[in-house]
Amino acid sequence: MRVLHFYKTYYPDSWGGIEQVIRQLCVGTGQLGVSNEVLTLTRDLAGPSEIEYEGHLVHRVKLDFEVASTGFSFAAIRKLARLARKADVIHYHFPWPFMDLAHFMARVKKPSVVTYHSDIVRQKNLLRVYTPLKRRFLRSVTAIVATSPNYMESSPVLKRFRAKTRTITFGLDRAGYPPAGAAVLEKWRALCGERFFLFIGVLRYYKGLHILLDAMADVDYPVVIVGAGPIEMELKAHAERLGLTHVMFVGALGEEDKIALLQLCYAMVFPSHLRSEAFGISLLEGAMFGKPMISSEIGTGTTYINIDQDTGLVVPPSDPAAFGAAMRTLWDQPELARQMGRRAEARYWELFTARQMATSYVALYRELAGR
Repeated sequence: MRVLHFYKTYYPDSWGGIEQVIRQLCVGTGQLGVSNEVLTLTRDLAGPSEIEYEGHLVHRVKLDFEVASTGFSFAAIRKLARLARKADVIHYHFPWPFMDLAHFMARVKKPSVVTYHSDIVRQKNLLRVYTPLKRRFLRSVTAIVATSPNYMESSPVLKRFRAKTRTITFGLDRAGYPPAGAAVLEKWRALCGERFFLFIGVLRYYKGLHILLDAMADVDYPVVIVGAGPIEMELKAHAERLGLTHVMFVGALGEEDKIALLQLCYAMVFPSHLRSEAFGISLLEGAMFGKPMISSEIGTGTTYINIDQDTGLVVPPSDPAAFGAAMRTLWDQPELARQMGRRAEARYWELFTARQMATSYVALYRELAGR
């Protein structure tokens, strides 16, 4: 079984949530006999065009230009056509409007599946122009996968294609997160203290970090923010205006440092307030490490991971007062926090392992390929 994944960014150029999902899929299904390849765009013109990464082959083609965060590549169309001829199933990762166009221009005829990571939320005007192509693309693929039952029920796009849509949640491999070394743990313990809230993610507009910072104006607990991104300087300036003394921006980190902070943190904070946050991989990482969580109700997979009053607390979106009150509740009730963390980890093992995700996708691939 040969599967070709197609998405605009991937390792080693980018380390976001969708890239992590594709990685987990390639590794997990690879262990079940699937041969995976990934086709992606790159700005690294001096780098290799092919990279072997954790048992799967990554094909990198030149990014020619971008419009509204959508990368375009003429070479990708030709490469997709060639690679698709060898594949049994084409696995697309939505949204990426150029991908829809490339699918038709490359005349892909193989069975195809789209993992529907997110509705398009921000680009309202461009969405009106893109909608006819999007609908034609989603009609043309063989199957669509929603990433949580919550998103299936709240997405008007997925409701339109309900007949060909099924739900397979994302999963993570706990074995891929080995314990951090003693020296690394001690380094972060000395920097962050014994109790702190943790956020991990790319610093983008929909992550709601301005809401977290506003909440901290009244509950200035220690918070560590891991990640870099387009609004990093804006967030740092906002924290300075608020006079926050316990927020620590540590930038993008390597895996061992991130794991150390996941081990050490008291609870996870995840203030994403827009539906662009369709799932929340770092929120799931917190659950996997047995941490209680605070998130917002946005009708997506975040509230499939974090169940209010069970694995953590869920508050209305864009409500700093409610978010701050949730932080105070967990901070003041350590036993409640511990119990929620235990239930969060139990929910991870029940629903969100990489093995479960891989097994479900392999069954889907075989169904699509008629095997």
